[in-house]
Amino acid sequence: MENHHKVIIIGSGPAGLTAAIYTARANLNPLVFEGIQPGGQLTITTEVENYPGFPEGVMGPELMDLFRKQSEKFNAKTLFQDVSKVDLSKRPFKVFSNVQKYLADAVIIATGASAKWLGLPSEKEYMGHGVSGCATCDGFFFKGLEVVVVGGGDTAIEEATFLTKFTKKVTIIHRRDQLRASKIMQDRAFKNPKISFLWNSEVVEILGKTEAGKKSVVGVRVKNVKTGEITTHRTEGYFVGIGHQPNTKIFEGQLAMNPTGYIITKPGSTYTSVSGVFAAGDVADPTYRQAITAAGSGCMAAIDAERFLEAQHI
Repeated sequence: MENHHKVIIIGSGPAGLTAAIYTARANLNPLVFEGIQPGGQLTITTEVENYPGFPEGVMGPELMDLFRKQSEKFNAKTLFQDVSKVDLSKRPFKVFSNVQKYLADAVIIATGASAKWLGLPSEKEYMGHGVSGCATCDGFFFKGLEVVVVGGGDTAIEEATFLTKFTKKVTIIHRRDQLRASKIMQDRAFKNPKISFLWNSEVVEILGKTEAGKKSVVGVRVKNVKTGEITTHRTEGYFVGIGHQPNTKIFEGQLAMNPTGYIITKPGSTYTSVSGVFAAGDVADPTYRQAITAAGSGCMAAIDAERFLEAQHI
């Protein structure tokens, strides 16, 4: 059948495209569904300085384009389509996209996780130009600057604490008058001289400027949720720390997941609860969420899939 493939990869970030490179080199002719955001989260990242092999840094979209070209060199086929539904109840597995049905002997899920945002238009406008959802990815760019972190849970405190390694000052903006973070994280934040707090507050707009064609953040407009008063807070960076959402909705009820929706894999592997289905990258990683760790697990998933198919004599 024309639509029957040995391996179908869902997702095209570092995990999905690394899995494509490895499965393609193993002559498995993978089909990659790139999804609605080809290249994953790196396509909304301006400069990547922590990916090995690029001492001068590399633009996120450029890096993912190199990944794609490398996979296509070994005959991986990529489709700029979203997957709307899957049936993992038996092999061959069924993958649905654009009302087409595709069959696969093995499936690698690399759909990633998305940072949760407040949903402000200005967040999109200054994304990658002072607006970030990942302190460990972008903190280095804010050396000696003042930044804000939105949120009050463990994610926000982790981001804020990490950012103090580089920044002059971090202000945590939280809707409530106390943190939701664990006690140990709270203690850490309260003791840190670089961290201050704006309580009972929410960001309603990010303020920026454009000079010589370059955008940058200059402040945030903040509303006091108790009084309704709106004030302007000067800042050079805006980080959202309200958590991440794994992109696993279409797999619900078919694969084992943790309470927040991350796919559970067997320790030391990318095997999911369904034999022949593998998960790689941020979709199964609530801890590290880095391009390099995603790429590494994409390699693991490809090797796991290749060995699985070999054992099935496929």
